[in-house]
Amino acid sequence: MSIDIQIVAVDLSKPDHRTAVVDLLDCYAMDPMGGGEPLSQQVRKDLPDALARRENYFGVFAVKDNKYIGLVNCFEGFSTFDCRPLLNIHDVIVASESRGEGASRLMLEAVAELARKRGCGKLTLEVLQGNTLAQAAYRALGFAPYGLDPKMGNAMFWEKPL
Repeated sequence: MSIDIQIVAVDLSKPDHRTAVVDLLDCYAMDPMGGGEPLSQQVRKDLPDALARRENYFGVFAVKDNKYIGLVNCFEGFSTFDCRPLLNIHDVIVASESRGEGASRLMLEAVAELARKRGCGKLTLEVLQGNTLAQAAYRALGFAPYGLDPKMGNAMFWEKPL
């Protein structure tokens, strides 16, 4: 694990942060775990401004040798059962050449600390069934499948495109 990785909050007023968000997300999108397709030119163009307009967005970078090697994008939500905010970790990205150096752990630990400061009661994230490497990393950090009653099983993440 590398000890020379710095964690930096995303600041979308900085041109290099805007570029890094798009470039890292595009790398993730092209990975088999991200769907294997690059971001559209429209998304590449519009994403930084769209994120900047979201009051519930924040992100963190992992930086090594002045290069952005990782990104975690988060959005605050609300838990009605807990009556407190929650923080959804929407994307966890580490550049392929930097995997195994501890960047994801450092970013997720920083996100957890920021969530505590915001009064959040929990972190949530989605992970593909086939992404066993990520599942192992998340379990090591205290994440587990979500369910209320073991007899009812775990929650499933569904979508309906609009």
